[in-house]
Amino acid sequence: NGEIIAIVGESGSGKSTFARVLAGLQPASAGRLMVLGDDLSAKSARARTSDQLAQIQMVFQNPDATLNPSHSAGFPIARVLKKFGIVSGAKAIDARIDALFDMVRLPRALKRQRPGRLSGGQKQRVAIARAFAAEPSILVADEPVSALDVSVQAAIVNLLLQIQADRGTTIVFISHDLALVRHLADSVIVMYLGRVMEQGPVGRLFDPPYHPYTEALLSAVPVADPTVTQARIRLEGEIPSPIDVPKGCRFSGRCPRKLGPDCDTVPPPAREAGDGHVIYCHIPVEDLARLAPIVRHEKAGAAVA
Repeated sequence: NGEIIAIVGESGSGKSTFARVLAGLQPASAGRLMVLGDDLSAKSARARTSDQLAQIQMVFQNPDATLNPSHSAGFPIARVLKKFGIVSGAKAIDARIDALFDMVRLPRALKRQRPGRLSGGQKQRVAIARAFAAEPSILVADEPVSALDVSVQAAIVNLLLQIQADRGTTIVFISHDLALVRHLADSVIVMYLGRVMEQGPVGRLFDPPYHPYTEALLSAVPVADPTVTQARIRLEGEIPSPIDVPKGCRFSGRCPRKLGPDCDTVPPPAREAGDGHVIYCHIPVEDLARLAPIVRHEKAGAAVA
């Protein structure tokens, strides 16, 4: 089965750019993007084969981006089914749309309604059904719940978890919400200014050792528990221009744990922290492991599990 890979970081860290490159909506400026044995880094959606297009589908932050207000909610799903030859014939297509609406827990009657008659959560469920209509191997979900009410977010997240468990689809989940990522993901990639700062299993990300940038992100996660204390780390300085990035660590100009000139001029090494956990930092893993946890129990002083 596939897994849920979360990509997190501040606005401007490159999360959505990576998602768009993966989906073929823009080309990569450098490097390779190996997906299912093919390098898709320079292949736009127009240049990809039908199979490559079907294998990678995307759910956008705003569901209106994929729903034409002039057509019914079922129209984009029917279009996908026809384009990729999933099923053929009017009756078979209609039955498949019904099944996909059942999968995302929408009343079948809504397939005949225009998007303007649907709520935000219902529109996003239609967008998810449209993406899964192509039977993809990889689903790219770019901030799929950030535009929805909090009460609706949980329902959409639980729906994605259920579908992923049933179908074994790999989900690349783009988010800035680390609390949500902790609940949802199997593994996490932390990005800053187009580079990976840290990656590994989700359970390893919330306790030291972690990258100083990850530490700062964790300190910004709200904790609604009066029995714990939470360290606050305020980053200073401006995010560098993506046109003129630092030669060394891209976080060096804002890093509260900067060691010295090497951080500005030498790219950071990959520090192995075990179990597939990798931190790209000049600070040794042993020193990072001695950092105090961001969240601690007031009485015991231990990190919250």
